[in-house]
Amino acid sequence: MDFALKNLSNTDSPILQVDQVSMRFGKVEAVSKVSFSVQAGSIFGFVGSDGAGKTTLLRMIAAMIRPSTGRIQIDGMDVVQDRTRVKELIGYMPQRFGLYSDLTVAENMDFFMDIFGIFGSERKKRKDQYLGFSNLMPFQDRLARDLSGGMKQKLGLACVLVHQPRLLILDEPTNGVDPVSRKEFWEILCAMQKEGMTILVSTAYLDEGEKCDQIVLMHNAHVLDQAAPSAFRADFSSLEQAMIHRIEAADRMLSGDHFGI
Repeated sequence: MDFALKNLSNTDSPILQVDQVSMRFGKVEAVSKVSFSVQAGSIFGFVGSDGAGKTTLLRMIAAMIRPSTGRIQIDGMDVVQDRTRVKELIGYMPQRFGLYSDLTVAENMDFFMDIFGIFGSERKKRKDQYLGFSNLMPFQDRLARDLSGGMKQKLGLACVLVHQPRLLILDEPTNGVDPVSRKEFWEILCAMQKEGMTILVSTAYLDEGEKCDQIVLMHNAHVLDQAAPSAFRADFSSLEQAMIHRIEAADRMLSGDHFGI
């Protein structure tokens, strides 16, 4: 599978740098002074409690909303100042991806390739490629509304990938999907990583967190920690126990705006 990733740079350098980023909605602080970096070619996961700020953070990285404070850089470009150029490098799949239910699988793909200006022989090549690796080729004439939950997610992913982004941003892409479809979805992600793609993914499933090279734990708008899954659970029986312990410890230490981290 050849993804021909755009502007592939030195994979030893961070592709994403987040520096002291915060986001406020009125009096509510959804993300507070978050900083981390992501190495190119890695799978980077976001886990944490509901309402922790994961979706807001991913939307800022995807240049969907502007941070209240702080700076986000993708491949050295500021997501606010260089938004147009940044958008060419990323693919963003929100929790509720906008498939058109009254269009077929093939027509949804055609629609997104129209948006990105992909025509001619390249159009057929990419349709065959992305429907092929997602196992949707036999269902090209099926309406999107008639697909299973797992197939809808795979079609959404295929549509996001048609312009071959370097950085893929997925917000809980397998939420509510059956275990077999979740496994197939992650097989696709791991295959893309092997081709050099960098993947950011938030998840409610800690078995998926185990598949990431690094994970960030978020709670109450803050990043509590960033580490490899093995480092998180080094002193615990499971990643779940490690996360629960870290969140409970943060709550105990909470005093005003100080998290003791």
